[in-house]
Amino acid sequence: MAGNWKMFKTPAETQAFFEKFLPLVEKSTHCEILICPPFVNLAAAAAATAGSGVGVGGQNLYWAPEGAFTGEISAPMLKAAGCRSVIIGHSERRQFFGETDETVAKKTKAALAAGLQPVVCVGEMLDERESGQTNAVLERQFRGGLGSLTPQEFAQVVIAYEPVWAIGTGRTATPEIAADAHKFLREQVRGSFPDSAAGVRILYGGSVKPDNIKGLMAQPDIDGALVGGASLEAISFASIVNF
Repeated sequence: MAGNWKMFKTPAETQAFFEKFLPLVEKSTHCEILICPPFVNLAAAAAATAGSGVGVGGQNLYWAPEGAFTGEISAPMLKAAGCRSVIIGHSERRQFFGETDETVAKKTKAALAAGLQPVVCVGEMLDERESGQTNAVLERQFRGGLGSLTPQEFAQVVIAYEPVWAIGTGRTATPEIAADAHKFLREQVRGSFPDSAAGVRILYGGSVKPDNIKGLMAQPDIDGALVGGASLEAISFASIVNF
């Protein structure tokens, strides 16, 4: 169960969140819990979660380990800041900041080289779904972003399916729509990385809320959630974790 805070919260607000959140999930051993705050909050998040079962992740990274890349953050920097994971290829990065399948592949390899777990996002736009291109888009993003990994590298990856038309819109893919996409993605894994097909975790992201998480998690190919807005409030996200 992963929370993507996007561009919300200050370090003080981060500390306050974890003071409320951690007691609510201290007995939640049925899943891994991950919070991905903005870069400036990583130190506060790492300090607040030290000794708990909650992990901290970044929302993006650059593929070079260091260099003259003003404004960018490298995988070793994230690792040093206390991260165990990093989100790669989120639809907002693709839509607003020029992320491509090629850069997703580079960033995924950089994350793995630094010992970070990549949470690699895929998903279709509304017009692509309405024109029947969902599977073609998912196949292209999967092959372009993950197809060049070795089986050993891929075994460390988490996939997040995020239908772009359901992110922050209040529209949620029905459990059945989400399950179809997850099943298709698992078939892609089976074709390219057969040893990982059963074990790879495929998260659903797209207006996940306390009132729809149970129906989503009842689907056999949905292994967790990547939660946006509902992860910003401690009680809300804890109720999702403890669905």
